Amino acid sequence: MKHPLRNPFVYIVMIIPTLILYSLFFIYPMLTSSYYAFTDWNGLDVYKFIGFDNFIKVFSDSDFIAAIKNNMYFILFSVGLQVPLIIFFALLIANVKRFQRLYKTTVFIPSILSTSVIGILWGFVLHPNIGPVNSFLGIFGIEPIFWLADEKWALPAILVVNAWQWVGFYIVLVLAAILALPKEMNEAAEIDGATGLQRAWYLTVPLIKPIISVVVMLSIAGAMRVVDIVLVMTNGGPVGSTEVMASYLVNEAMGVNPSYGLGTAISLIIFAFALVLTAIYQLTFGKTKE
Repeated sequence: MKHPLRNPFVYIVMIIPTLILYSLFFIYPMLTSSYYAFTDWNGLDVYKFIGFDNFIKVFSDSDFIAAIKNNMYFILFSVGLQVPLIIFFALLIANVKRFQRLYKTTVFIPSILSTSVIGILWGFVLHPNIGPVNSFLGIFGIEPIFWLADEKWALPAILVVNAWQWVGFYIVLVLAAILALPKEMNEAAEIDGATGLQRAWYLTVPLIKPIISVVVMLSIAGAMRVVDIVLVMTNGGPVGSTEVMASYLVNEAMGVNPSYGLGTAISLIIFAFALVLTAIYQLTFGKTKE
């Protein structure tokens, strides 16, 4: 065979191992989980098919409805506040002439830290008695705030910590897109008299819109599957004020009375929510004009 890469059979043979592994480790577990969502299996005993009972039970629980609302707060915080800050800091670092690599490394470090480490670190920062945040507020005569033990402050505190952990990762993505733009365009706009703010708003941001769209989509997906930082810092408390769908899943599937069937039903609901929200975003704001 003189040109094996021109033979379609060669490509079929090459992708078969990948298809087998994908089916074995993704398709099969997903299908079996989907089935167990309609059973009362606790992970050990014999199970029976119970139809949509798990789904009815979940949506009848006010704690799960509260968890859905908290996930929506994560999405609103990520898209409404976090993404503009990401773009702002990426533009800022892109225009820095000195120590640019130092700034890139500094903002990226939190995203490679273990969530457990971040939880312990911020647990100290937000400590009501010895934490530096309350010590600073005390200068202005503000009484100590129980950031992680007060229903009013626990969720905002976790939103800030979660944003601190991941903002740097997205800044690096946006920064790479900005630095890949031709410098001639910025120089031409500068010669025409455009200010730095005008160049950023009318030139840079529109040109990096595709990567911004990806960042928004990843932020939505991340907000839907957030769980580790919640479990480490508050475990859903106080009084369920920081409970999200994924932490609710963990507590139901591996709690005092574990129910694997109920847990898989919740995982399917989370998957459906993420799929619908991503599709809505792609069909509306995610569209890019040629």
